[in-house]
Amino acid sequence: MSLVTLLPFIVLIGAMFLMTRSAKKKQQQAANMRNEMQPGTGVRTIGGMYATVKEVNDDTVLLDAGPGVELLFAKNAIGAVLSDDEYNRIVHGIEHDLKSDADIVPDDASSLTETDASAASDDKSVDLGKKAESADETADEPTVDAAPAEAKSDEQAKKSDGGSEAK
Repeated sequence: MSLVTLLPFIVLIGAMFLMTRSAKKKQQQAANMRNEMQPGTGVRTIGGMYATVKEVNDDTVLLDAGPGVELLFAKNAIGAVLSDDEYNRIVHGIEHDLKSDADIVPDDASSLTETDASAASDDKSVDLGKKAESADETADEPTVDAAPAEAKSDEQAKKSDGGSEAK
């Protein structure tokens, strides 16, 4: 067989080797993480429950999920071992302030613009293109007759009644 014929097979075998190697590496990292658990550490299960490790055995972990709630989980059910700061932030809502003297970034840009509300109120009102008319000018203009609109609505009502024409 020629090298050109064997090249796709060699590439396929190499790709499979790299994929299985990375999967084994991830499994090893997860096993190391689970083996490093100690009582008092915060964890997240694969189901999304946050708890504190109370006791670690060979294949199981006893978790404290709240006052009087102790749960027994398999070690494989632990999705992540959390740092103390991360666990307190998620479970208790306690933010660890690393930079207490740092500037606070606003959520919106309104505080970044330097405009006074009093300066805006001193300006003339904004002209939207429609001029105010006095009562005398509006009285001289002819009013729109409402009779044609009523006639149209009567015609529509007769058609929808299902009169003799529909039968």
